[in-house]
Amino acid sequence: MMTCMPAKKSTQDPTAAVLEKIASYPAPYDSVGRRLHEVILAAAPELQPRLFYGMPGYAKGKGPILCHFIAEKYIAFGLSEKANVSAPDDADDLLMPSGWFLTELDDATEKKIAAIVRRAVE
Repeated sequence: MMTCMPAKKSTQDPTAAVLEKIASYPAPYDSVGRRLHEVILAAAPELQPRLFYGMPGYAKGKGPILCHFIAEKYIAFGLSEKANVSAPDDADDLLMPSGWFLTELDDATEKKIAAIVRRAVE
């Protein structure tokens, strides 16, 4: 008979684990990921980073993950169903944006991500 063992709790600092994960991304996504991490935390300082299914995730304390990202072919930045998501006021449909792909960051993209994060944590 199989028994379920409780998962081992990591003793590594969650922020250090997130930064280590970002550093493991291939160039240039390691530097883009570091900057994305900074933009997220600057936009919502109350968020705390921790790994979420092996990717950088951000939550209010021990609460549910609100936003996350992963680097594969592109960097995929997304919001979880626990984030404050709604259709944009000027939308002509009922879709609620929750995911975006990027390969680099510029000022306009950083501002858009910061606005998305601020709205997500409302």
